[in-house]
Amino acid sequence: MINWDEFEHIHVIKKLKQILAAWWNIDVVFTDERGHLRGFDRTKTPLCNPAVNAFLNKEAALESLAEMVTKSIDDLRLSENRYSVRKWDMAGFDVAIFPIMIDNDFMGTVVATGFMKDSGAGNRLQEMRERLAAFGASGDTIEQSLSKVKFLDDSDRDHFVELVELVAQEVVTLHVEITTRENRIRELNKELGSRYKYDNMIGKSKPMQSLYALLDKIKGADSTVLVQGENGTGKELIAKAIHYNSARKDKPFVIQNCSAFNDNLLESELFGHMKGSFTGANRDKKGLFEIADKGTFFLDEIGDTSPQMQVKLLRVLQEGTFMPVGGLETRKIDVRIIAATNRHLKEMVEQGTFREDLYYRLNVINIRVPPLRERKEDIPLLAEFFLNKAAEKGAPKKILTKRALEKLYDYPFPGNVRELQNEMERLVVLSGVETKLTADMLSPKILEASEKGKVQGARVHGKLKDALEDLERELIKEGLRRTGWNKSKLAKELGISRAGLIMKVEKYGLDKRRLLKP
Repeated sequence: MINWDEFEHIHVIKKLKQILAAWWNIDVVFTDERGHLRGFDRTKTPLCNPAVNAFLNKEAALESLAEMVTKSIDDLRLSENRYSVRKWDMAGFDVAIFPIMIDNDFMGTVVATGFMKDSGAGNRLQEMRERLAAFGASGDTIEQSLSKVKFLDDSDRDHFVELVELVAQEVVTLHVEITTRENRIRELNKELGSRYKYDNMIGKSKPMQSLYALLDKIKGADSTVLVQGENGTGKELIAKAIHYNSARKDKPFVIQNCSAFNDNLLESELFGHMKGSFTGANRDKKGLFEIADKGTFFLDEIGDTSPQMQVKLLRVLQEGTFMPVGGLETRKIDVRIIAATNRHLKEMVEQGTFREDLYYRLNVINIRVPPLRERKEDIPLLAEFFLNKAAEKGAPKKILTKRALEKLYDYPFPGNVRELQNEMERLVVLSGVETKLTADMLSPKILEASEKGKVQGARVHGKLKDALEDLERELIKEGLRRTGWNKSKLAKELGISRAGLIMKVEKYGLDKRRLLKP
């Protein structure tokens, strides 16, 4: 089923409509297969001809349009015509009806209207004047409407047809993309049953399922673990999951961020100190290693430690012993180490900034936490989880609209899950009493990234042919990247032959080797 409300907000479709409006004052709307207007908000959808707006706000005119669309679809089914152009008797101007075909079924139409063919111009304008007057339009509205009507001659018609057909093709392409994504998530949900979380981690995506499987395997072990991942991916959650599913779960779980202190303070924090060992050391102090004895010690940002501190950490890992600052005797401990970093330790070893022996001591079991951009199927689950948490704290229950969710899919989330959590918190606060979270409520950075990620369309300047070619080139370029240069698949999406697509690829210089050349 087509989600008509999405199409008014798609960048390419908006740009195509702008071109049609700029060149011929033509308005474009959508209908379903029964001819009923879809995705059209009478208060928000901008129309360039007041006459079109006047008729689309009248029930009788909408019924007339629906009848005309269904008749056109019946005619197109019986013919090999790509589209139908008819005079809208009730309105006095012409309507071009282009089918939206998905899997050889008529799913709806793109309707371009507000123009006239070039025959009988004078009589047609008078007829339109009479129709508007009969519908109660004011004199100013009638004169403004008549001044907007353009007459399409043969030289314009081919360009006009190509533009409107591109609108229909873009609707099909977007529908296929959305359906494929939803099917993928639905199938994934079937495969994974109810296991959408592991302790406090949430996700049904394949990367997260692989992570859960690995955590299941190591929970009975006592080996050192190195957790690697970008900031905001949830490395601390993984460390907690490992500890609280292990035999040490009833013993201490201690956390220390290694980048939080300089070397002297960090040494005292980790290993403790003896009274009088330095100015201000007024009493003996236990270090975190000693506090974590028999339990688990999570060393976050291990890659930020100095070479001197790395030596001391290596000793703990190798021998299970340490010496407090100012102490004379070593102390023995039994601690499981889980270390985490957002840095590439292997590269640091090669550069000489991280000890190789410590790296291999830490890297007994390696866990890579996938960034959010690699598991976008989890975005709806995570977003819902954060919104529910807000509701538990007294905020109204909020729901993301489909278009808002699409915008989140398009954003790369450099801050990962933490950034998504902050975005949901922001939405809850700024939406006030509104329960529906719409796309326009999202942060500007998310909306901008979504627009940049879409095909940029053509610039409306110069000749129409140039504008159309600019748009066509960008559509094909984006399509090739999206389909992995699968020309057969893209040709099917665009509704042209594979040979025709190859010719256009050559025409626009979109050869894969050329585009991917460094």
